[in-house]
Amino acid sequence: MNLFGKRSYFSLDGNEDKKKNDRKRKRTEPSIPDGMWIKCNTCKNIIYKKEVTEYKLCPSCGAHFRMSPAERIAITCDEGSFSEFDADMSPKNPMRYPGYGEVIDNAKKKSGINEAVVTGRGKIGGYDTVLAIMDSHFMMGSMGSVVGEKITRAVEYATKSRLPIIIFTTSGGARMQEGIISLMQMAKVSAAVGRHNEEGLLYVTVLTDPTTGGVTASYAMLGDIILSEPKALIGFAGQRVIQATIHQKLPEGFQRAEFQMEHGFVDRIVNREDLKDELTIILKLHS
Repeated sequence: MNLFGKRSYFSLDGNEDKKKNDRKRKRTEPSIPDGMWIKCNTCKNIIYKKEVTEYKLCPSCGAHFRMSPAERIAITCDEGSFSEFDADMSPKNPMRYPGYGEVIDNAKKKSGINEAVVTGRGKIGGYDTVLAIMDSHFMMGSMGSVVGEKITRAVEYATKSRLPIIIFTTSGGARMQEGIISLMQMAKVSAAVGRHNEEGLLYVTVLTDPTTGGVTASYAMLGDIILSEPKALIGFAGQRVIQATIHQKLPEGFQRAEFQMEHGFVDRIVNREDLKDELTIILKLHS
């Protein structure tokens, strides 16, 4: 008890002394701003953020970090050539799922876009093409009704304009908050891709980490040419679900891009730094 009304750091259990020492230590410790360092999930190294270039590759092991559509456009399209489609389209709550509106609002703030895909027309190496770029920062790129609608419109625009279309996929699968409406997008986009194919036009998919669920089970695997970034996770169900179902241990590297190419699901694995040149060659050959 303090009889003199003054602050005392003496107590029987020593808690006040500990608090005083903690405050003193915090004042003397160097302050590290948030976001200055990032951790590579592949090699587990802590990396100074300024060492990561515009291609967002780990300087230690070369792992490909996830990118936003704006970052992807900057390294893929010719400068100033990209024109976006349907930028104002935004998801509603067709199933009246509790709290879905708040989740969407948070995803918009986090990603800076209105949905998990950006579509538009641009040039790659001087060749006109239509692009759809999915974003893992928006609800892990989950496929809802607006995602399906935007991609379908982009494919139909490419068909009408007789242009190739390139889709960069990344997704955790169908968006459960939209129920059957989300699952319908698999058929809708696939049908548009089928009509594009009937016109003899090119469709290229670039699989990025992760590409899973209903996106893998539909338009991600329908490309005339299927490219992938190194070590991208590509599959339908997760490894734990598969192992629990078949009661067998899965092979090393199962569902990674290298495993998928070895088994014929991917045509070519392309490092991000080389991807624009690779796409330019493909577009030139099919122009």
